[in-house]
Amino acid sequence: MDLTLIWKTLVIGVVEGLTEFLPVSSTGHIILTEQVLHFEGPPGKVFDIVIQLGAILAICVLYRAKIWATVTGAVQREPRALHFAASVIVAFLPAAVVGVIAYKYIKQFLMNPMVVAVALVLGGIAILVIERLVQRPRIKSVDDVDLKTSFWIGICQCLAMIPGVSRSGATIMGARAFRVDRPTAAEFSFFLAVPTMIGAAIYDLYKNWSELSWNGSAIIALGFIAAFFSALVVVGPFVRFISRHGFGVFAWYRIAIGALAIVLLAMR
Repeated sequence: MDLTLIWKTLVIGVVEGLTEFLPVSSTGHIILTEQVLHFEGPPGKVFDIVIQLGAILAICVLYRAKIWATVTGAVQREPRALHFAASVIVAFLPAAVVGVIAYKYIKQFLMNPMVVAVALVLGGIAILVIERLVQRPRIKSVDDVDLKTSFWIGICQCLAMIPGVSRSGATIMGARAFRVDRPTAAEFSFFLAVPTMIGAAIYDLYKNWSELSWNGSAIIALGFIAAFFSALVVVGPFVRFISRHGFGVFAWYRIAIGALAIVLLAMR
């Protein structure tokens, strides 16, 4: 196996894992990183899909107790478990509907570095504005997120179909706008990521079945492992950090990296 391809794959996998659950846009970072590294991975779309699933597996491992309690509680018709499951489903549905309708347009017109760069800057500005204007939190547990708030978080998630906006950024800031405290907003975004990203992966597989290839399975597996472990490491510290310091650092990072990308792309 080519050593250059190995380290590029590791970088891509780590970037996916580190950025998937931060409000900085994993898709945007992957697009920009692949451009910078001139990464030519396995043919087809399997690689991109699998590394995202690696990051999702990390969430399933980290929050396995809550996920299991929700599943078993829903089966036993426990009100708390049913309410939480319903909240996640309600938040998931808007993106599922819009994603199916807009899939072709998004893939055809929006998956390019300049869109990513501009979205990074605008998203960073939005985070600064929301953090400044948000009122005192009224929801401090994922079990207390009501269905109305869940629906609006789901609407916000639709914005993340624009590469560079960030799924986690859109859902976390959507939750913050509806007075959910920072740790709860982040954790609800994590749980919402599970059905959203699994659903997106299944739909991607369906739409691109004829182009899929498992050639380069070792590279695909390497990217999956890198994404899994990097996500596993970053999620806990992220929740602790934003609990104490907020999202300002991520906003300024987005603005800086987006502005740099715009300049470099314009020069090129």
